[in-house]
Amino acid sequence: MMWGTGMGFGLGWLAMLFFWVFVVAGTIWLVRSLARPAAEQGRAGRILAERFARGEIDAEEFTARARAIEER
Repeated sequence: MMWGTGMGFGLGWLAMLFFWVFVVAGTIWLVRSLARPAAEQGRAGRILAERFARGEIDAEEFTARARAIEER
């Protein structure tokens, strides 16, 4: 029985490598894109709280803006 010259794998291993790289990169992209809005809301909330603490905005404006941030 002849097994060939060692090139019997063809390009299957390369296709499998690209497949797994695509799966891992896609998963990382998905997780980061889903986590981004929460991080942006957290930052906006901190800035809003700082402005309220410094007296730049009153309680009514703070409440309205905090509600607007949560709706995003």
